[in-house]
Amino acid sequence: MTQTLGPFQAFLFDMDGTILTSIAAVDRAWRAWARRVGVDEEAVMAYMHGRRAIDTIGYFLPGADPARLAAEFTWLEDFELADIRGIEPIPGVHELLAAAEGRWALVTSASPPIAHARVKAAGIALPKVVVTSADVSRGKPDPMGYLLAAERMGVDPARCLVFEDAHAGIAAGQAAGATVMQILGTEAQESAHAIRDYAGVTLREDGGLWLTARTPG
Repeated sequence: MTQTLGPFQAFLFDMDGTILTSIAAVDRAWRAWARRVGVDEEAVMAYMHGRRAIDTIGYFLPGADPARLAAEFTWLEDFELADIRGIEPIPGVHELLAAAEGRWALVTSASPPIAHARVKAAGIALPKVVVTSADVSRGKPDPMGYLLAAERMGVDPARCLVFEDAHAGIAAGQAAGATVMQILGTEAQESAHAIRDYAGVTLREDGGLWLTARTPG
């Protein structure tokens, strides 16, 4: 079966697990950090997906002073920049992004250096509008990132299609008033609209962007 959604003014994409396969690298980094600071690995893994690193670090180190938090963030970022093994584009994403040229933005909880490194490793060209953890004071599940991307693109958030894989990001897209398409693989399906990858996804224009994709099954 297929589903057709639209019309949209723009597409807003998360990065990790959504346009590229960095989840294994993300997991390696966070497990190493959990061991480093002596907190439960599984608790960290259950919490961190889709969130800004500084928010996760603060959650697991309550009461830590700003200098400690900054030091832990730097350690984690250095680890992630040194480990980009296994990062590849999600199947079909190059074709979709090419078709949506000029009408898509990247909204990621990653820092600017990590976003640039992972997108480059996947062979994806950055769009004109990129929102990273450095651009917002509140990370996902807060909608600030998606609202900012829509503002920078000059479009209505309610007429955007958000692509996400993690619960925090799905909540952020929904809170922004957008329609959300979940890319399955990171977490259990939560959005009403979901696909496994972009293989077979088609895009057409008719008063806006219309996306047709196979439903999972």
